[in-house]
Amino acid sequence: MQLVVSEGELFRRILGDEWLKLHPDIQERFAKNPEPGKPLYYRGELSELSCSRFGKFLGFITMPLIKGALIPFNDQNFPVDIEVYSKKDCPFIFKQRIYRLNKRKPIQFTSYMRESEKGEVLEYVGKGLGMKLKLHVQDGNLHFTSDGYFWDVFGVRIPLPGILTPGKTFLCHRNDNPSQFNIRIEIQHCLLGRTFAQVGVFHDLQH
Repeated sequence: MQLVVSEGELFRRILGDEWLKLHPDIQERFAKNPEPGKPLYYRGELSELSCSRFGKFLGFITMPLIKGALIPFNDQNFPVDIEVYSKKDCPFIFKQRIYRLNKRKPIQFTSYMRESEKGEVLEYVGKGLGMKLKLHVQDGNLHFTSDGYFWDVFGVRIPLPGILTPGKTFLCHRNDNPSQFNIRIEIQHCLLGRTFAQVGVFHDLQH
């Protein structure tokens, strides 16, 4: 497995020829490599943060394990800071998010992304819990869809039944202009419908 130091290098390899269908601004955005000690910064505002009753329950009981991966609150119009960074001699891509909710303490959540030996995109959210992601391009924008959750125990990935997870995750990275993009995330449970959603606009502070 090659040493990957940017999301773009990983996504370009996974997408193959589809990478060329991405809007050039998105290609340029993901092509930036966060060198160790020199992270990339993005600042944005979420117009919507929402969760269902089941989502709220799931968010609270998992908070000790995966912190802010599943936020059990409803809020709107608040700032979010994102830091993307790498570590020396490490192939993982780390992403730290700080949600500065209204009238609440900030919630910090860090995940990391890596490529599996089979060429899969895996995102870990804490304590070995993670999900496999499928990527595709539509109308020049980048879409991610979860393809199952797992628990990684001593290097062995144990699949989790869909009914016991928050649901299938859908994320769209849509380009606005060279320095601005918007993100929409929805999680849909197979029986209980939409459990979580985030909608926001972000600015590339490197541009």
